[in-house]
Amino acid sequence: MELAPATESGSSRGRLGRPLGALAALGATWVATRTLLVLLMTGVLKAPGGDVTADVWMIYHAWYGVLQTGTFPFDDVTWQYPPGAALVILLPGLLPWSYLTSFWVICGIADAAAAALLIRTGLRRGRTLTGAWLWVVAVPLLGPMIYNRFDLLVTALTLAGLLALIRRPAVGGLLLGLGGVVKIWPLLGLIGTPSGRRTRRAWTLAAATAVSVGFLLAAGMNGAFGFLAFQGARGIEVESVGALPLHIARMAGGWNGRVTMNYGSPEMLGPWVGVISKVMMAGTVLGFLWLLLWRFTARRRNAATMYDAALCALLIFVVTSRVISPQYLVWLIGVAAVCLTVRGTSQRPVALLILLACPLTLLEFPTLFTQVLNSEPLAITVLGLRNLLLLTAAVLSGIRLWRSTRAAAAPLPPTVVLSEPPALPPASAYPVRPGIAYEQDLLDGIDQPAGARPANGH
Repeated sequence: MELAPATESGSSRGRLGRPLGALAALGATWVATRTLLVLLMTGVLKAPGGDVTADVWMIYHAWYGVLQTGTFPFDDVTWQYPPGAALVILLPGLLPWSYLTSFWVICGIADAAAAALLIRTGLRRGRTLTGAWLWVVAVPLLGPMIYNRFDLLVTALTLAGLLALIRRPAVGGLLLGLGGVVKIWPLLGLIGTPSGRRTRRAWTLAAATAVSVGFLLAAGMNGAFGFLAFQGARGIEVESVGALPLHIARMAGGWNGRVTMNYGSPEMLGPWVGVISKVMMAGTVLGFLWLLLWRFTARRRNAATMYDAALCALLIFVVTSRVISPQYLVWLIGVAAVCLTVRGTSQRPVALLILLACPLTLLEFPTLFTQVLNSEPLAITVLGLRNLLLLTAAVLSGIRLWRSTRAAAAPLPPTVVLSEPPALPPASAYPVRPGIAYEQDLLDGIDQPAGARPANGH
């Protein structure tokens, strides 16, 4: 792709005209909300719903002890993660405090780093701080639980990878590949990358990173892929979209199954579960077939397209999954925040729906979780509203992604007189890196129809 010369004027303007009031407000909001989370986690303030730190000090710490011996906890059915998750579980052991305190510190660093990256990106020409605001406001709406799950770390890693994809595709691919070997879903960030050399580089680095890290862990430790044996016998997790018909039938006295801990999460087992599982898996397959159709037929792309596609893919993955744990919402927050860094994103209404789903998630877990397990009407109403918001977000995301890339080429007038194009300076005269010029070329074309932009070779 041939790029027009770019100058530093955009960057300089961003530096000189920084919205200092907005930055101060973002910083103060982050500090205030995270202080509140710390007070809730440490018990200084009482959080509704009981202790949410048990996953760290009881489950993660137990896994840490096993992993230190050079083996994965493959005989523990609660271990449901790819081998890269071992690196996250071992990480708190490098710090001098207790495992629980060290885990909180690492989560805080990841949270702050994600906010800083979004702010830095939002200050560039053609970008906006809306994504940073979404991250700063939405994460604490999930409550202290979010600092007691390692999903926050994976989301920060994915966020960094997505933001790097345009300017540094190799770095972006490496980070998404590393996230993929920890929790699979970060690889969905590659679904919307445009065809060409930059995409080949990103996909190659992602695959190489995931395969090499997975291979090294499998070679050095026993049972790296033992978790795969547990997937077939899973039921329907009580908070998933597929669980809602079972909850309703249970309230009406028409379902005689049971709710029990199964493979690390409370699941519904019994009649209809097998049928619903097949329907959910069919939904996943159909959703990703649609994404492939979109990828090969999209007519127009801009700087927001790959981010918008990543959010759409992730929403499809979440709403068709047999499991929706509360921490999954931070995945959606992170990718939606990346979308909102670009002014021309098609996903603004989708991000709003995700934001609205966050306090409902906090209400159903942990506040009303006992009632959810018992299928009580109030709790299931809250859960149903949350899942309806996510389902609506997924459908709306797909519609808006499709429409944003369907723009037809603008018709040319009957007679066109083209002036002699100005000579381009040699590559060495470019005052900015090619990646920055590539990003600005995409940003400059956000509001132009595909046919209105100069032809290029990519």
